[in-house]
Amino acid sequence: MRSRHLALLLALSLLSACKSQKEEPPAAPAKPAQKTKIGLVLGLGGRGDQSFNDSALRGLEMWAAGVKYEGGGYKDVAPEERQSSLQTSLGQDMVRRGLQMTPLGITPVVLQSRVAEDYEPNLQLLVDQGVSLSLAVGFMLENAVETAAKRNPEMRFLLVDSPLLSAQGEPYTLPNVRTVVFREEEGCYLVGALAGLTTKTGKVGFVGGMEIPLVKRYEAGFRAGVAATHPKATVMANYTGGFTDFALGKQVGQDLLAKGTDVIFAAAGMDGLGAIQAVKEARDEGKPVYVIGVDSDPSHLAPKAVLSAVVKRVDLVVYEAVRDRVQGRFEGGNLSLGLKEGGITYAPVRLDFPDKDEALRKLEELKAKIISGEIKVPTHPDQLRPATNGP
Repeated sequence: MRSRHLALLLALSLLSACKSQKEEPPAAPAKPAQKTKIGLVLGLGGRGDQSFNDSALRGLEMWAAGVKYEGGGYKDVAPEERQSSLQTSLGQDMVRRGLQMTPLGITPVVLQSRVAEDYEPNLQLLVDQGVSLSLAVGFMLENAVETAAKRNPEMRFLLVDSPLLSAQGEPYTLPNVRTVVFREEEGCYLVGALAGLTTKTGKVGFVGGMEIPLVKRYEAGFRAGVAATHPKATVMANYTGGFTDFALGKQVGQDLLAKGTDVIFAAAGMDGLGAIQAVKEARDEGKPVYVIGVDSDPSHLAPKAVLSAVVKRVDLVVYEAVRDRVQGRFEGGNLSLGLKEGGITYAPVRLDFPDKDEALRKLEELKAKIISGEIKVPTHPDQLRPATNGP
């Protein structure tokens, strides 16, 4: 009797279990984890400037997100292409600093600004789209970042190439804004020294964009570097008044070449690309002339003409800001980066010229003296000695 009772209970339990299994609804498929969105507002040069904006895009898209923009959309980038980008941009610095630069699992949201009036609404649009961090590249976005940051204190911002400035023009901080400026004059000093060691005519050119303190730092450092290695050389400076006119930059470059310059430093955004094209065409005609780029290494545009470039680590700054935000340790404040911090360097000198090895040794010697503080690089042409080069 007892065994029959136990059998009945077992049968009822099994029936109940089967009934429960049938009545349970199927489990919903697990939703993929939503990626953190990181926004970027580009300066007027836009995507494809081969300089400042493209460097920021490299740090956000290729390094932080592991994607590249093609045909109006994003595609995963091959690991070997990503690694090649790291090596080309960072070189031995990456090895020295032990940088791994692993993708951070984020989704990039990039907005182009057609006119300066687009900056502020674009930053607000990023906030409205729910990005975790807004990146603004270029000193011209300073006012827009300040306004957006005060309006949205919960949002984090990175401003590259300018501090926040008070009504009196003094730098100040906001808790939700990290600003990064570069001591560009240090890198310009080195490429100026290289120009002085390379020129055969004793005439070198400088193509600037707008005559603003930022670009004046480029000119001051470049002039001082030329004077350090070729005191009798003449530096001819010409400003285009902007950063978006390729044709004007080319015209200015051609004019400097016609005046006998054989090395030109192009520090003018899209205008600078025009100057590079002018030198490239002259080089293709057999003329022994060189050009030096800025922000990123433009040697792929004119491999027979580009001598070097002042490289800003905008890509690295962007990547590190995104990494800090993803890891929950993004903080506001002001950063100043130069040769010592690895924020500024000069691109590899790939072209051959007489006494190249000795010239490169001299550059490294000057670099060490700048880092140690033995050489103080001027930040404005007015700080140069009257005897220093050129008009």
